[in-house]
Amino acid sequence: MSFLDNLENNLKALESREEGGLDESRRRGRERDLAIAAAPWAERLKREPFAQTLMRQATLAGRQCRIKVNLMWIGTTLRLEARGHRLELRPGPEGVAAVFLRGSEEVGKEPVDLASDPGRLTSQWMAILNEQKRIDDEQAAPDPEDE
Repeated sequence: MSFLDNLENNLKALESREEGGLDESRRRGRERDLAIAAAPWAERLKREPFAQTLMRQATLAGRQCRIKVNLMWIGTTLRLEARGHRLELRPGPEGVAAVFLRGSEEVGKEPVDLASDPGRLTSQWMAILNEQKRIDDEQAAPDPEDE
């Protein structure tokens, strides 16, 4: 490879790296703008009683059904997790959204009114968990034909 070919390849590599750097800085800028727009909603989610009530109701409902509900804050997102399903409260620029997930797959999303009672959201998620528990129990039960 000649000196000029090598120089040309190096210049092309530098140009492509600079373009990628611009895309990366634009992406970081968009993420920063979204985080700034969501900040008031994230603060309300942590401060207002909705999240604490939801966690309490989900824990009690899970205990009644013999389902362990794990609770965690991941940054500004509140995550409730049980039996391979998750309910995440995610603050965004327009408000807080309840996102229902099975594994990593999003199966539903709806807006949340932080001034309301979280009982409807709790019962909706518990219905999903009870169905999963029923499926798991059926799979774990011995097959009568095998006996």
